[in-house]
Amino acid sequence: MNTATPRIRVLCVDDHRIVREGVALIIAREPDMEVVGLAATGEDAVQLFKRERPDVTLMDLRLGTMSGLEAIRAIRRDEPRARIVVLTMYQGDEDVYGALAAGAVTYLLKETLPDDLIRVIRDVNAGERPIDPAIQAMLDERAMHPTLTPREVEVIALISQGKRNKEVAALLGISERTVNVHLKNIFVKLNVNERTSAVNVALRRGIIHLD
Repeated sequence: MNTATPRIRVLCVDDHRIVREGVALIIAREPDMEVVGLAATGEDAVQLFKRERPDVTLMDLRLGTMSGLEAIRAIRRDEPRARIVVLTMYQGDEDVYGALAAGAVTYLLKETLPDDLIRVIRDVNAGERPIDPAIQAMLDERAMHPTLTPREVEVIALISQGKRNKEVAALLGISERTVNVHLKNIFVKLNVNERTSAVNVALRRGIIHLD
């Protein structure tokens, strides 16, 4: 009678081949784990998840046409119990909040040590929700700041692309005066007093990203 404990089946999703294969090698060294799939896009991640039904999925956020957040939502719609760990370079509090709100169990940065990554995979597979203190601190700090509205995010994203207020107004189908009102609200919420600082804060916090 075989009483061996089933190995933890892991799906690795990252658009950089060297990263996903490197993570796969780290996992493959563990006797209680196996990699059941490697995906470079969000679309492939969703399809591989449906086919392989991994115990734990490691998901990057920046994947191309379908983002990691979109892939997380799609997977969770198909399987609400899916255990997804975000493994990314994005370090903004909005990135963390967005990933957890989408259904990720926890959030790791790519600078995470291999031993810590393996520990988190085991913990998540066991039904736990391990959150690094530094990540929790980001969430706590975010809770202290007012949130930008979807329209305000659109405005600051266009400003980050070098658009003038008149251009922003035309692109969003609103008046230039309304753009000015949105900018004033953005400045207050981000605790800045000019456009460049607002863009810098929005980028640092993960409210917007540069392509």
